Amino acid sequence: MTLKQQLDNEVLTRNSKSELSENKPDPLIVAKRYNDEWISLICALFAYGNAGQIVKFLSSLDFTLLDKTEDEIKEKLKNKYYRFQNSDDVINLFISITRLKQKSTLQDIFLLGYNKNKDVLEGILSIIQSIQDINTYYSDGYKFLIGKLPKLDKYGKIKQIGNSPYKRYNMFLRWMVRYDNLDMGLWKNVDKKDLILPLDTHTFKVGQKLGLLNRKTYDLKSAILITEELRKFDKNDPMKYDFALYRIGQEKIL
Repeated sequence: MTLKQQLDNEVLTRNSKSELSENKPDPLIVAKRYNDEWISLICALFAYGNAGQIVKFLSSLDFTLLDKTEDEIKEKLKNKYYRFQNSDDVINLFISITRLKQKSTLQDIFLLGYNKNKDVLEGILSIIQSIQDINTYYSDGYKFLIGKLPKLDKYGKIKQIGNSPYKRYNMFLRWMVRYDNLDMGLWKNVDKKDLILPLDTHTFKVGQKLGLLNRKTYDLKSAILITEELRKFDKNDPMKYDFALYRIGQEKIL
């Protein structure tokens, strides 16, 4: 059996609602309860660390606050914290999202960057820039949460080497753009063939073991290289393999 056949079989097995359960926690479980682009972004941004703890924290959040006043947000979230984020960080994320939500849709903010060259990284840059511009609040925890602006080369292009893989943003885009038993497909103006693998420690190691990646550096370049290999298996939907690769690593199947 070829690697493509093995992965295609794994995709068929994994493309099931039973893959998202209490026994198999994933932040997508919480995002799918609401089917909302802004709530999904918050779920993705907090998606680091232990999957069970992520789901527990996200389930404790009151997302109706995104339609409330900033004073209400401060009052309701004053005791909320998660790993690197204290309550001020959580509060300010909600305030930033609330302000943006009143001005635009998240898809439109993303499209400002993406539509230039059909480059999802330009779209991610547009989202991060918008969050930074709408709220001057700053802390290390908040900076980690919303992500750094990607480093650019002298021509203004996003560098592949020296930037993080933007795993949480690329995962969010997979949720928004693809549609199946797992992903929500809320956005219609982004082509799924342009998506980049949300490279995390699991998919990084699995990619190396399966021969999809020869690099030893965990960075944006590696995420793009694995994506290019997956495009050879399905040029129109390379990210259909992401969840399967993630579970193979998480469940230590190899």
